[in-house]
Amino acid sequence: MATYGDHPELSAEVEAMLEKDVSTLFLKAGCVPRVKRGKIGEIELVDVEGEDVWSNLKMERLQSDLESSIEANQDRPDCFREIDRIGCLVLQLGDLRVTCATPPFSDAREITIVRPVVKLSLDHYQLDQRLIERLSDHHRGVFISGRPGSGKTTFAQAIAEYLDDEIGAMVKTMEAPRDLQLADRITQYAPLEGDLEKTAEIIFLIRPDFVIFDEVRRARDFEIFSDVRLAGVGLLGVTHANSALEAIQRLIGKVELGLVPQVLDTILHVEHGKIVKVLELRMVVKPPTGMQEDLSRPVIEVVEFPSGKVTHEMFAFGSEISVVPVDGAGGAGGAKSPVLRFARHGLCNAIRDMLHMRCEVDLVSTSQANVYVPDRMIGAAVGPQGSMVKDMEDETGISLQIKPMSEMPRHLKSTIDDETASGFDIQESRSRQSRAWEEHRGGKRKKGKRRR
Repeated sequence: MATYGDHPELSAEVEAMLEKDVSTLFLKAGCVPRVKRGKIGEIELVDVEGEDVWSNLKMERLQSDLESSIEANQDRPDCFREIDRIGCLVLQLGDLRVTCATPPFSDAREITIVRPVVKLSLDHYQLDQRLIERLSDHHRGVFISGRPGSGKTTFAQAIAEYLDDEIGAMVKTMEAPRDLQLADRITQYAPLEGDLEKTAEIIFLIRPDFVIFDEVRRARDFEIFSDVRLAGVGLLGVTHANSALEAIQRLIGKVELGLVPQVLDTILHVEHGKIVKVLELRMVVKPPTGMQEDLSRPVIEVVEFPSGKVTHEMFAFGSEISVVPVDGAGGAGGAKSPVLRFARHGLCNAIRDMLHMRCEVDLVSTSQANVYVPDRMIGAAVGPQGSMVKDMEDETGISLQIKPMSEMPRHLKSTIDDETASGFDIQESRSRQSRAWEEHRGGKRKKGKRRR
């Protein structure tokens, strides 16, 4: 809607601060104006030279002028109030997004003006032709991940206009607030009645080929993303993450594991305006790397594109879901591969559920494990004629040996200390081996003779 570099004229003082390389202008009552300037990946925050502290009255006048500019440009489709709430006002003035905050929402009047400093086409990224062909198949679920200011939105704009111009796809966007600088025929939708789920319902009726979902952040956003994608609409989501793998992990838990590859099949990680990592997801049925054949299950492979190298595997183990590197190797001093380390934790939780007691597991190999229980609870863990152990072996598919916690090897204790998920504490272990622990688990208290 908005044209890059085009906006209604602002006051001379503000225009002077919006120099060519300035992406953001920060104004606050009682402070010297500051700007973010520089290229993507090389942005720095500096004070505006020659500017004094802005007064509250001056800030109020500027906000009034900005609101008047909206009224004076009613003929322009790119000038409107995006959000108008008590203490917060968001305006779109051409390619400028203006956010005004006032007390009691903020501690003082504040105005932030954001604008794009560059607009690129897909050709500028010099992508592998195989990746371009993958993006041209617009019936996909794609994430663009990266840190704030890394160039995610600029890249999303390039993909949207490529699909619109070169592929001939019908492209729409879902944004809150609308931030992309796109061709006029690409309609940008905001949350309908404040709810992006309602926006998604309307988008289904419009039947687009591809939807850009800018700023997928909250749990509900990921759920909406999956709903739209499972309806057969091609979808590209922009999300904050430190790595491509973290972007995948943000989706886990919001979507059933088996549906993840259908919702998301491509992740592009952006740093300093460049694509540094591309991953794809694919579902296979096999034993996770390092586990025996009879533990086959659905496994999601995380694959580097275009090399095809499998870097991680995602699978369910008991009630846990893991994302595990596949190239881990065993080491000295009791070190295990990443798969075995995770399996130890998952197996420990599963056995605790069956035994209803505190225990720790040392996964010796993919088919054998030692289970350490409080010294006084060995009989209960073994069961009559070993029935409890047999049931657990049938359930887990692993040979188990019950041992007292007093014999637990030192390397296992250090491993438990390192794995914060298991929360092992040696003092807690000792106390749970005491009679108080047995009594807490439901044992009968023996009556002792009282001193007279």
